[in-house]
This record gives sequence, C-alpha cells and structure tokens, in this order.
Amino acid sequence: AGDCNISRQIPGPVSRPVPFSSAARVRRVGISSTPRRLGCCGRLGSDTLGSFRCTGLNLSGAISIVPTTTCMNMMNMINMMNMIRPAPARDAAIVLNSVEKRFGKTRAVTGLNLVVPNGSLCGFLGPNGAGKSTTIRMIMSIIYPDTGEVSVLGGSALANKDRIGYLPEERGLYRTMRVGEFLVYIGKLKGLDGATAAKRATEWLDRIDLPGQAKKKCQELSKGMQQKVQFISSVLHDPELLILDEPFSGLDPVNTRLLAKVITDLHDSGKTIIFSTHQMANAEALCDRVVLINRGEKLLDATLAEVRSAFDPRTILVEPMGESSTLAEALKHLPGVTSVERAADDDAFIIRIAPHSDPQVAMTAAMTLAPMRSVALQRTSLDDVFFQIVTASGGAAPVLRAPTLQETARG
Repeated sequence: AGDCNISRQIPGPVSRPVPFSSAARVRRVGISSTPRRLGCCGRLGSDTLGSFRCTGLNLSGAISIVPTTTCMNMMNMINMMNMIRPAPARDAAIVLNSVEKRFGKTRAVTGLNLVVPNGSLCGFLGPNGAGKSTTIRMIMSIIYPDTGEVSVLGGSALANKDRIGYLPEERGLYRTMRVGEFLVYIGKLKGLDGATAAKRATEWLDRIDLPGQAKKKCQELSKGMQQKVQFISSVLHDPELLILDEPFSGLDPVNTRLLAKVITDLHDSGKTIIFSTHQMANAEALCDRVVLINRGEKLLDATLAEVRSAFDPRTILVEPMGESSTLAEALKHLPGVTSVERAADDDAFIIRIAPHSDPQVAMTAAMTLAPMRSVALQRTSLDDVFFQIVTASGGAAPVLRAPTLQETARG
C-alpha cells in the first residue's frame, strides 16, 4: 500500500493530480469526454495503479477507488471506462441523467445515465430483474424517477406521445374486441383518422403474416399472434421513436425472424429504436449499440464493434482428424493454455488462452500435435460477454476493475 496520484483532465481549464491515500475511499473525480491524462505514483503513463483498483464508475463521471494488491494495466482501464461512458448527448432521442428508482427498500435503478442517439438501434440488455422494464417505464412517463432527469425527443414522453411507439412487456389487448377494430381504435388514439387507421391495419396484418385475422377477437389468437398484433399497434401511426420491451416474447423462431426483419427495415427507414431483451442473439444480429444493466446499474454502453474489440477472442476450437484420446493432455501443455475441454459434439476440443498470451502461438503449436481437420479462433459472442460480465462477481453487478473485465473476457 501507499499513496498514489491519478491525474485526470478535469472539465475546465485546469488539470490537476488527485491524491489517493491507501486508507481512503474516494469518489467523484471529474472525467471529460476528451482524451485523458492518466498517470500513477507521479509517473505519467505508468502501466500500474499502485495499490489501488477501480470498483465502479458513475456514468456522470465519478470513479470509486479502493486499495488492492493487484496492479492494473492503464490502457485496459481506459478502454473499460470508455465502454461504459454514454454516447454524446447532442442530437439524442433519449437522455437519462443520474436516474434512480426505488420500490420500498429495493433499489431498482441506480444512478443510470443513458443516451440513445437519433437513428440508432439500441439493445437494452440484462438478466431478468435487472431493471430494464423499470427504466423503460420511466422513459415512457408511466412511472417517475425518484431522482434524476429523463428527456424523450427533447421533452417528456407524454408531451411527445404521438411521435413514440411503445410495445409494453405485458399484453395490452382488449380481449373481446376484434383485431381490426382494436387497431383502428389505437390508431385514432394516436391521431389517425378512421380510414387511414383501417388501411394501415390491413397493410400491417399482411406484412406481419396475419392475413384474414382482422375479424377475429383478440382472445381467439395464440400468444404469438397477440404479440404481433400488439407490435402493429405500436407502429401503426408511423412513429419516429420505437420503444419495445421484450418484443420477441412468445414468438417461435419463424416469427422471431420475421419480426427481426421488420425491425431492421424500420431502422433502415430512419426510425430510432430501443428494445429490451435477454436474448443476446437477437441483440447481436440487430443492434448497432448495446447497453447492459444488472441490478439497476449500467455495466456496458458501447457499439458492437467496441465490445468485440475490447473482448477479443481467447478461445480456440481444435478438431482433430483421427484418434484424440491422448490429445487433450498434450493440448494442456501448449503455450498460454489455461484449460482444455471437450466440445459439445465430443469430436473437438475447446482451448482457453490466458490473458496477454498470443492465441496464434498456441494455434501453430496445436497443428504439430496431430493431423487436424481445423484449428480456429472463435469469435466472442455478445452472449459470452453478457455472461462473463454479469457473473464476474457471482451474479451481482460486477466490480468494474479493468483487468477483471479484460481477463474475464479473454477466458
């Protein structure tokens, strides 16, 4: 332990070092959006943080530091901070600033800062109970935050309700109404005249593979059909902002693919879309930006390209051509290998590589052990990133310490 200086570019004309004592817990160090100067123990550009580690980043720019015996790689720390910093607020469709919400003693959302740029397709990700639906309801002014500010299209969702399409997680159909009548009714509520609403309802029923269903009562439809009707009700008035809470709930794979195509088409036409899901494959296929929250705290806010760059692949799939009974033991002794396990099909091996080791070295060495059908570096999926971050501290919101994120992401 000992004293350490971290010098950050404080917003304003002055940059000054901020001292940290080994016995102190320090919060609220300003962080600007400009490139930052980060030094340690008086050495600008040092690759360690002495005896301290970052345990959290308030997204308005606050950082928490506590003593640790683990040295940290400064570039990894900077990369981690950049990945949970909100996008610039200018030209934004949705802005949340230090939003918090409690229900009794339960803190549902904590200090959430979020910016959804105009024209983006943003996946709002997290496990069940993470605070996704609570956040969406605050965005929609269904409930209000205890503290913080919410801006939607430059005002409130109520003031801009006709410019917003909202698909709630719960079913909101009038069960005894016929499908066509229900959609026309919703269209009128959103400012359409009856003829226009009826015409668009027919077009959307055809587009979403529900032809001939207009005269059926909503309660006569299957769960998946009801979900599609409710989706139509959210887009019927041609909104510029779509907020979809678990849009793929209740859909089979065929209809999931159909709805995903519709969402992509709407985004391509210029709509801003944010949707919550815990199905990572859908988010990875559709989104240009992802936000991950867990237990009400934001853990990740980045483009998919940024996520894949930070969580570089550390897993190699080895598929031998012949007998492999002795291969597993040999693979364990390759440079940088931390573990070897059988793949699901039992004909291949999954090799995990240690941080800071070169996967190419292990791949080249693996080729010399036996005739190989393939040796491939696997691409890190969003599902892997999701699992690694959320489980980094036993399922709780993980300690946001750069080496932990990088080491976990790399296997």
